[in-house]
Amino acid sequence: MTHSAPTHTAVAAGLAASGLTKSFGSVRALADVDLVIRSGEAVSIMGPSGSGKSTLLHCLAGILVPDAGTVTLGADRVSALPDAARSRLRRERFGFVFQDNQLLTELPADENVALPLLLTGRPRPRAIALARDWMARFGLAGLEGRRPGELSGGQAQRVAIARALVGRPAVVFADEPTGALDQATGAEVMSVLTDAASDLGSTLIVVTHDPHVAGWCSRHVELRDGRVSADERR
Repeated sequence: MTHSAPTHTAVAAGLAASGLTKSFGSVRALADVDLVIRSGEAVSIMGPSGSGKSTLLHCLAGILVPDAGTVTLGADRVSALPDAARSRLRRERFGFVFQDNQLLTELPADENVALPLLLTGRPRPRAIALARDWMARFGLAGLEGRRPGELSGGQAQRVAIARALVGRPAVVFADEPTGALDQATGAEVMSVLTDAASDLGSTLIVVTHDPHVAGWCSRHVELRDGRVSADERR
């Protein structure tokens, strides 16, 4: 899948974790994790079930607050922000792609894509126009009025990627973005995601158990028992 290069770039920022620790009851999900991700990098986070990879993503994204350690985005200390400020940061500077796309079933595709812009106060006509532009780039022209249940799995995930990118985020977080797709459709989705994030200059962080998906990223981080066990750049 190809698309036109965006006319403006995102404001990318480096993301760093230092001494990150997080427990759930007696289970330690993260144990003193240090990780520095450069602006514009595409990084996969891999590891067996229970290794802490989704917990790490959620801490980096400000969804979870670590028990100890810090998360910073550029000069901003994400982990120290109050709830309202972290929510605003997620709306304005982060984009998210999930395994099950998490599209709103009652909204047509173009409104799903426009949602991040509408939540940050963008006028509705402009938000819808930008959403449709991103849909066209991803081969979704003509599907603007369809609801999620009327889309194929690959189409729905491309809508979800357009929603994640429409606000030109500094960082895109993708949690098992191809987990519900067959291998060919998954490859198409990863091509769209990595190309578009690169065009924007956005940092891309992908949690996956699939080495084929990880292969689309230029850096691979592996977690074992809540610790970084490997960190390699291609």
